[in-house]
Amino acid sequence: MTLGAWTAILPLSGRLLVLFLLAAPAQGAEILVKPGESIAAAVARAKSGDTVKVAPGYYHEHLRIDKPLTLQGIGRPTLSGGEEGDVIRIAAKHVSVDGFIVRDSGGDLTAQNAGVYVQPGSDNAVVTRCDLVYNLFGLWIEASKDVRVEGNLITGKRDFASVNRGNGIQVFSAHGARIIGNHISFTRDGIYVDVSNHAEFRDNVIHDVRYGTHYMNSHFNLWEGNQVYHNRGGLALMEVRNIVVRNNRVWGNSDHGIMLRTIQDSVIENNVVAGNERGFFIYDAEYNVLRNNLVVGNRVGVHLWAGSIHNTVEGNDIIQNRDQVRYVASRDEDWGAEKGNYWSNYLGWDRDGNGIGDVPYEANDVVDRLTWRHPLMKLLLNSPAIQTLRLVALQFPLLRAPSIVDKKPRMQPFHSDWSKWIGRPGH
Repeated sequence: MTLGAWTAILPLSGRLLVLFLLAAPAQGAEILVKPGESIAAAVARAKSGDTVKVAPGYYHEHLRIDKPLTLQGIGRPTLSGGEEGDVIRIAAKHVSVDGFIVRDSGGDLTAQNAGVYVQPGSDNAVVTRCDLVYNLFGLWIEASKDVRVEGNLITGKRDFASVNRGNGIQVFSAHGARIIGNHISFTRDGIYVDVSNHAEFRDNVIHDVRYGTHYMNSHFNLWEGNQVYHNRGGLALMEVRNIVVRNNRVWGNSDHGIMLRTIQDSVIENNVVAGNERGFFIYDAEYNVLRNNLVVGNRVGVHLWAGSIHNTVEGNDIIQNRDQVRYVASRDEDWGAEKGNYWSNYLGWDRDGNGIGDVPYEANDVVDRLTWRHPLMKLLLNSPAIQTLRLVALQFPLLRAPSIVDKKPRMQPFHSDWSKWIGRPGH
């Protein structure tokens, strides 16, 4: 009896089941590699869709995966590159690497040696639950779509000078990358992103690097829920547009917390920026929204200059920074037009009890401007002459300096838990 005749006598449900089974792709084979055997040889004989499982052990390997397959570690086996070249090079679409200790790449910056190198065209690559240690670059991702890197521990060649290290994760000319839940330290930069759009960077922890994030020429991306601390710079977001920077915790960085440089049409909201040399460093930023951020305990809360105009700045708490705002420009810039911001050094009053100060807040005066231009003036800040100059500037508007002006200063902070960030361990 032919297959067609046989299926014709089955009930409808049976015929549908047969058709489903015939249409379903065959499940790939599993190949087990044990200590003393070659993972590279197993990868070479595997077919597309197969799974190469690697038993616990130490393997000295340089792997090139040039077909769609899964490389699965059992009990976290170690792959060592012997400090030469890349340890794993992904050279095909739909490759998954999971559950390994990947270590000891080469140290050649020109060759871009990496623990895992995702070469151009390797779309849908997945690297999960790996420890990528003592590699020049933890992962290098180039010109590939929809790559996912999740739940990895990444540390660099700590004995190298910072300038000679690679980055934890390098994302170059990629589309749709998802970099989620990784822990990165002791690399040059934590995550370096260039010319890569529609990506998601979420829930990563980055510390003890140069820049937590070095991010350029990339648009329509999301930075959310990251913790970035004890670096030279936290998030350095430069020459970008249409990004969302939300719910990050950036603290104890020796230069800046969040740098917004040459950035347009972006939203920066609900971030905590605490205990940095400069909380926000904003340069050449236009048409952005900064709202509901907590900027607390920094040496300079917000350093703003170079044509940073037409930004909407609302609902932020600027609290107990040594200098709340350092503003260098030739005209006032209005913030808080709709609901205002909270300034811990505001000295106004609220006679009508509506929660908004009755007189505008001005961040800087002529004395501030003079001390920025002539730092030795700080030696005289408590002198009667300087105090008199401040009073005169208040009485005679012609002497006032251009400033950030908030016409609706809030009398109470928006963040009720702000005090827990005071004295946060710094650099």
